[in-house]
Amino acid sequence: MKLVATAHPEIFVIEPRVFEDARGLFFEAYNESTLASLGIRDRFVQDNQSLSRKNVLRGLHYQIRRPQGKIIRVLRGEIFDAAVDCRRGSAHFGKAMTVNLSADNRKMLWVPAGFAHGFLVLSEVAEVLYKTTDFYAPEHERTLLWNDTALGIQWPCEHPILSEKDRQGRRLGEAELFDSVIEESITCEA
Repeated sequence: MKLVATAHPEIFVIEPRVFEDARGLFFEAYNESTLASLGIRDRFVQDNQSLSRKNVLRGLHYQIRRPQGKIIRVLRGEIFDAAVDCRRGSAHFGKAMTVNLSADNRKMLWVPAGFAHGFLVLSEVAEVLYKTTDFYAPEHERTLLWNDTALGIQWPCEHPILSEKDRQGRRLGEAELFDSVIEESITCEA
């Protein structure tokens, strides 16, 4: 595995080493020791999996208490993935970072605690798996408004399919956010 820098210095694409031949392919999707050697030393406690159809947008979600770091991976299909820095003490507060993740490119995304996260399904269907560093706590979950212009996210769909919760998200300037940076950032060796 290797980490690839993104537009945000604390969010990384994780590229697995893929072994492919006439029989098919194999790769490690998660290896605690390897990730620790790359600087991701968080303990993962829960795996979540979703199946969504084209133009479904899930997010932008975060937990104000019990914040979750996440490794996001697409098992089937393709998504447009977005993360927003929700830590007021960060030099990158309010900045969004986006990337396409797919079953074909096999890329994963590391999003540290203190960020809102969401995705839009680009393919007919997408199955997404993400590991989290803390358990789901619905009483602490918050949602940023997906199309808040302050975030500057250029979603590739003007009228996504949204849950009621996601339609009722708050703008960055009105949301309950983190007052400071939660964890030390890691440094990308790439």
